[in-house]
Amino acid sequence: MKIHKTQKGIVLEKNQELYALNDQDWDRFINDDDLYQKLTYLLADKEPGPEAHDWMNSGLLPPVGNQEVWASGVTYYRSKLGRQEESKDSGGGTFYEKVYLAERPELFMKSTGPRVVGHLQNVRIRKDSTWNVPEPELTLLISGSGKILGYTIGNDMSSRSIEGENPLYLPQAKVYDGATSLGPCILVSPEPLPASTTIGLEIIRESSLVFSDSITIDQIKRSFKQLVEFLYREYSFPHGAFLMTGTGIVPDQSFTLHSGDSIKIHIEGIGTLINAVE
Repeated sequence: MKIHKTQKGIVLEKNQELYALNDQDWDRFINDDDLYQKLTYLLADKEPGPEAHDWMNSGLLPPVGNQEVWASGVTYYRSKLGRQEESKDSGGGTFYEKVYLAERPELFMKSTGPRVVGHLQNVRIRKDSTWNVPEPELTLLISGSGKILGYTIGNDMSSRSIEGENPLYLPQAKVYDGATSLGPCILVSPEPLPASTTIGLEIIRESSLVFSDSITIDQIKRSFKQLVEFLYREYSFPHGAFLMTGTGIVPDQSFTLHSGDSIKIHIEGIGTLINAVE
């Protein structure tokens, strides 16, 4: 089942049928350890109808409320190599090798909920950066108790020239207005995503495909359970949280985003998140 957050309310999708839910508080609705069972119960006697389609046509919002969005770094081997390459001149390359091999993962706060943009909304590139890329990431929805409830698509916009200048500049490279996108929905399933699930990225510039790549989530070195356990060790999330699980698609230095580019991230089972670059 999928949960869509729209301008008019919450829409559930099951077997390609749409159902409108009235009078639901987003934060309370999704922060439920029994979310899948709740959705099943709500739809047991409910009929699909035109109201849900009207709500969908009103416009999608990012599927986040007061949840914080966190991110994981260097979880794919490709990412390790890319980070080492970008920071070799600053002497920071060995940091990423150590993080990739260490027990403790790299975790950092990416955005507060109200700063997140959604499907068909604009992301941004920093004016003081010369090398900018999207990072397509499978993103976990986690309850306040630390249970993985569902999955969405994340776009972790990154200023690689700033990060490569010095690893200590990572917050500036990762956290700025328009740097975080989630959507278009949350997939809620009683079973984990298949290890063969593919993440695909396409970048369109002036109607031409200028970059494309894909990777499967079985290339992630760390388990989702391990990432969540470290995130929740000494920090509480009363509304739940979103956690980006890292990227395995790393454009090299010959590619940088331009204003006007269209970024399309597709994850099997979830859908496609599309953002234009301001």
